[in-house]
Amino acid sequence: MPDVIPLFPLGSTVLFPGVLLPLHIFEPRYRELVRDLLNLPDGESRRFGVIAIREGWEVGGSAAAKSLHRIGCTAQVHRIKPHADGRFDVIGVGAHRFELLDLDQDSHAYLSATVRWLDSDEDAGAEATMIAHRAGAVFGGYAAAVAGLQGIEAEPLELPDDPAVLSYLLASSALLSLHDRQLLLAESSTVRRLHLLTAMLRRESLFVQELRAVPVPLIELSVPRSAN
Repeated sequence: MPDVIPLFPLGSTVLFPGVLLPLHIFEPRYRELVRDLLNLPDGESRRFGVIAIREGWEVGGSAAAKSLHRIGCTAQVHRIKPHADGRFDVIGVGAHRFELLDLDQDSHAYLSATVRWLDSDEDAGAEATMIAHRAGAVFGGYAAAVAGLQGIEAEPLELPDDPAVLSYLLASSALLSLHDRQLLLAESSTVRRLHLLTAMLRRESLFVQELRAVPVPLIELSVPRSAN
């Protein structure tokens, strides 16, 4: 059943379930969003939807819906630290994937959205476990190659055993394009997500070895980053 949630679009950022999201909130519209979350009754979930902007760093106006990706992830608020000048530091953790159905630009200064919750096939069977081990090993090689570009040694990896958790952690840790990260977020099958992620990591490792650099799409370098 569709729900309405507050929306926090972010430029070139894809949030995955289980991944930490620290935010420094200073824009008036997002201060209002945080105040509304703080005013919720005790026991009611303090969450907002995080969704990536297709191009640039801001969204609004008649083209707002077209400027956003369709798949996002909620951030469950774990801590809100207010500042005397009205700013907030917020710690959220990725929770549930959703599909954007409709936008509301009129009810608040910030966007809200009607969303459909996406089910996940969190397969923990033998195939998922085998592919998870393979993905972890490939990521280890990728991390070592990236660290080598900086003249340092990669830190030892302590990876989770759960294949779904591992897939989201590696997807958020690798220096992948926005397009790649959206593909991974949109994939409901843990097995298919791990296969896709492994192929991406192998491709990126080859780029690092051949080019001695980490490729970044030009669109992600074209506009300066905003904190919120």
